Amino acid sequence: MSPGVRIGVDVGSVRVGVARSDPGGVLASPVVTLRRNARTGADLIELAALVAELGAVEVIVGLPRTLAGRSGGAVDAARAYATALRERIAPVPVRMADERLTTVAASRTLSQQGMSARRQRAVVDQVAAVLILQAWLDSTGSAGGPGGSGALTRPGRGSDAGAGADHE
Repeated sequence: MSPGVRIGVDVGSVRVGVARSDPGGVLASPVVTLRRNARTGADLIELAALVAELGAVEVIVGLPRTLAGRSGGAVDAARAYATALRERIAPVPVRMADERLTTVAASRTLSQQGMSARRQRAVVDQVAAVLILQAWLDSTGSAGGPGGSGALTRPGRGSDAGAGADHE
């Protein structure tokens, strides 16, 4: 994996969580939660500006499949968001990575830290974005991890490279 900042994105219907990696691709950390605005695309504009500002070399958008690995409305929305983002930030690649249960895990982590449900709303999407990005970094073999190739995989399906809109 080439060096450079990666951006992780957790797309929700109301908010978009954003995380970033260090340039070495070892550690993901929270950045911001954007208010989703499907009508004006203001969140996409802000995210594209952030990609440029950080000099990101790649963006990883969470793909919220069901536990059974099926697609639904949330997957369609995430793919549409990734496509719209890809058009704004080309030639920076936009990839999609499985994100089953990241929001649940993020909420649980924040609850264990004593944060109220009300306060969680402002940061849970950022934490979910961190989990998405960190899992992707770990799986691609940055810092000597197991993946090494950068290929995204799905359980039982091998490389995700043929998934069309999922990759550049």
